[in-house]
Parts: sequence; structure tokens; C-alpha cells
Amino acid sequence: MAAEPQPKALTRKPLLLNKVEGSQDVVNMAAIVPKEDGVISVSEDRTVRVWLKRDSGQYWPSIYHAMPSPCSCMSFNPETRRLSIGLDNGTISEFILSEDYNKMTLVKNYQAHQSRVMMVLFVLEMEWVLSTGQDKNFTWHCSESGQRLGGYRTGAGACGLQFDVETRHVFVGDHSGQVTILKLEQESCSLVTTFKGHTGGVTALCWDPIQRVLFSGSSDHSIIMWDIGGRKGTAIELQGHNDKVQSLSYAHHTRQLISCGADGGIVVWNMDVERQETPEWLDSDSCQKCDQPFFWNFKQMWDSKKIGLRQHHCRKCGKAVCGKCSSKRSSIPLMGFEFEVRVCDSCHESITDEERAPTATFHDSKHNIVHVHFDATRGWLLTSGTDKVIKVGVRRLLEFLCVIS
Repeated sequence: MAAEPQPKALTRKPLLLNKVEGSQDVVNMAAIVPKEDGVISVSEDRTVRVWLKRDSGQYWPSIYHAMPSPCSCMSFNPETRRLSIGLDNGTISEFILSEDYNKMTLVKNYQAHQSRVMMVLFVLEMEWVLSTGQDKNFTWHCSESGQRLGGYRTGAGACGLQFDVETRHVFVGDHSGQVTILKLEQESCSLVTTFKGHTGGVTALCWDPIQRVLFSGSSDHSIIMWDIGGRKGTAIELQGHNDKVQSLSYAHHTRQLISCGADGGIVVWNMDVERQETPEWLDSDSCQKCDQPFFWNFKQMWDSKKIGLRQHHCRKCGKAVCGKCSSKRSSIPLMGFEFEVRVCDSCHESITDEERAPTATFHDSKHNIVHVHFDATRGWLLTSGTDKVIKVGVRRLLEFLCVIS
């Protein structure tokens, strides 16, 4: 059910103050250092860097460490200062950072995959290191012994990865557009279910353990909110990007989803509203409003002596309609359509101005975003991109007040 997005008329532009530069290639992932004015980054140029803000106001690397292979992803645990780094060669390297963030010490290496590590998560409560790879495998290791505990083979290269500590459920999204839910035990796993709603590959996952909702972003430009805890199979679509969704983050205390895309757009979604599922598109050989035949309905065309019309669908009711009966456009924010989309004439008349009120705000990052990280304690938002730049912003009341890049 692809939307027909139109350019957003009002897009806020963050105020650019400074730049963290120095990487020679794409910054694949970065994270804000809690309680410190600093950033940890990993790059395709094989470097791991810790950037601390100096008295001059500039960010300079206090740690510059070269890895044997391009750094594809990372996971940082601030309680233990444990940094897990996924590499292009399939290895996960684990380091401990010093208290002053001026030194990193190698602890161990995990031979986790046969090719590029796509995502890595360190779970302190379990002492597990979870990872997905381009080799179509999900694996998990014991961080104390370094031993491989188990794995599961997915149908396509796995990218998205999230974990629920309470139930020990792991969510794996892959390039086929499927999300797989596994139940992990100490040395075994079992398949719980799989579901698919995207027409493109899953590029990012984000888990809300309180509301028990899973968000999946995709190369089809959409986000789907899966109600896991409600057990009703509800899937809500969010359409707000003009290019593939690259990364997701969630502000639990305000129930706001932050999505970033290859279009450079940052969308902040208000998830504290009652949203509606988009309807299934109905099949019909003729317009369900005026009964004009569609162009493949040769019998009705011949009987009525009328030329067949092209089929469209109303995004609000899902009915198959012709262009004349769906000449209007409208945003439907509670259905996830922040851009104007095609609706039939009767639905257009029924949508009120209140129902058209936006439930998301749009921001222009001015770079192709690869990853986003949100620090809820300070309201800081970090993005890293293909332009080798890291941007750190302050978000308050859905506004970006300043950006450091």
C-alpha cells in the first residue's frame, strides 16, 4: 500500500553550529557518551574514535583506534563502558573504555559471522552479545566466556535487531521485508512467529518495552508499528519519508518515535495518539463509486460501449476507484499519512480539519543519514551520515534548538 508522498511545505531547518569531522569514509554508527560532552563513532575507514568537547568548543578525538577491517556497527553500554564493535570481516571486537574516555582496552574477539556484521547488541542482564550478519545468520555469545551459545538462519541478510529483556524475545528484520521473533534460552532458541508488511527490506527496528510495540523501518520508505503486546495483530503504517528509512530511535518518556531517512529528513512522530490501521485495498473489475469498467474488464467495456479506466485506491476506505472519483488529495495523519494522498471524493468530504491536524514534525538534517541515536537524559539527538559528518542536536517540544555537526 504505497503512498503518494508530496513534498512537505513546512520543513524546519536545524541551526548548524559546528562540525565533528575527520573520518575518511562513511560514519556507520555513533553514540552520545552519557554524562559526558562526547561522542563515540565507528567508520567505514576502519577507525573507532571517541570525540570529547574541548574548552575551545570543538570536538577532538581523545581516542583514535584503527581496526583490521571496516567498522560496520557498534553497541555501547555506559554502565560497564563496554564497547562492542561489529566489523566487515564478521568479527565482533569488545573493548572497555577508561573512566576518562582516553583509553580503550581490548577484552576479546568473537568470530560471529562469515561476512559483514550488520547489528550488534550487548545485553548486560543476560551477559549476552547478540548480532546479525550479511551471512543470513543471527547469533548470540556469552560475553563472560566468549563462547557461542547459538544461532538462527534467516531467509535473507539480517539487518534490524532488537531484544526484550523481560521475555527474552529477539526481533530480527531482514532484507526480504520479514521480521522474525525468536525466544532465546541459555543455549537454544525457538521460532515464535514471523510477519511481513513491507514491500522492501527491513532497514531498522526499534522496540518499546513499556507499550510492547515494535517499529520497523524499510527501504520502501515506510514505518510499521506492530502491536506485539496487544495480541490483536494490529499494524499501523507511518508514511513520512521520500526515501528509504535508515534508522529509528524512541523517546519512551514522551512516546515519540524519531525516524531518519536517506532523504536527509528527520521525522518526530507523536505516538501518544490513537492511530488507525490503513484499510486493505479492495479488488474490483469496475469503479466502486461510479461502476465504470477498468481497462482489463473487456466484457463490461464491450457491453457498455465505454473505454476502460485506470484503477486507483482510496487510502482512507480502500475502495477501488477511477481517477474521476478520486480527484482529491488529503493528509490522514491518524492513519500515518502525513503527506497528502489519494482519497475518493466522499472520503475527502468526510475528513475534518481536526483529523488533518499533523501528528509529526519534519526537520531537514542536510545530510544523508545512516544512523540516529537519542539521549533522553539530555534531549540530545545524534545523526551520522554518508558525508562523513556527525551531527548532535538538542530537541525540546519537537523542536531542534541547536545542532552541532
